[in-house]
Amino acid sequence: MQLRKLSAGFGAESEAFGAPFQEVWDAFFAAQVLVMRGLRLTARQFLEFACRFGRPEPHVIDQFHHPEHADILILSNRNTNGEPAGLADAGTYFHTDYSYLEVPARCTMLYSIEVPRKGGDTLFADQYAAYDDLPASMKRRIENLAALHHYGNRDDLDRSSRTVASVLTEDQEEKLAWVKHPLVRSHPVTGRKALYAVSGSSFGIEGMAENEALGLLDELKRHATQDKYQLRLKYGVGDLVIWDNASLLHSATLTAPEDPRTLWRITVKEESKK
Repeated sequence: MQLRKLSAGFGAESEAFGAPFQEVWDAFFAAQVLVMRGLRLTARQFLEFACRFGRPEPHVIDQFHHPEHADILILSNRNTNGEPAGLADAGTYFHTDYSYLEVPARCTMLYSIEVPRKGGDTLFADQYAAYDDLPASMKRRIENLAALHHYGNRDDLDRSSRTVASVLTEDQEEKLAWVKHPLVRSHPVTGRKALYAVSGSSFGIEGMAENEALGLLDELKRHATQDKYQLRLKYGVGDLVIWDNASLLHSATLTAPEDPRTLWRITVKEESKK
């Protein structure tokens, strides 16, 4: 694969969609964000490619599943006959996909169908680098701590806000429970240590008083989302983006409701340890 770096730190792009899959796999985990530009994929082709990385997990928000392939979530601010065509504001805060599940996400893929005139970028923050830069005293403090996770955005619980986690129905909420994950995870593929989901779904720390836990999580979030760890990705029509949930935080950016944007999303889970 011929790769072009997206930043000095991480991220790469390529036009080699048909490259041997082992090369794609290796390039992806080395880059953390891998972009393939200007493709023309059917929903079936997109899904078949995603399945090479592991088992897709349909999103809990099932009303916006693709009509032919439930593993694909439609992200769109369009309306059809007065009804939303997809999920309009998906994760416009730093988070890690499926960190609220017992078996979290390996990677997420977005295939861009329609690009707005302005905005709609995705921000990524490198959690390998954020962990590496922590003082030794902080590394010792958090090394064996486990964060408590649930669906949501701990910084915004207002259901009417555009930066709240996408609102669930009562039935959807009942499908979810509290889970815990280490604050520092060894990557399941590369083995490197990274901060894990310190922003977004982490609402507490096991065995720690609430105020102390939130103070520590917020301190880690401020550190982990500094500009020096970030990459801003702009989309073109037909772009396929894959990102590594175990080593990154990411955030969507808001677009104007009247500026059309449509993407397909597939999230692949890690291998279960059971």
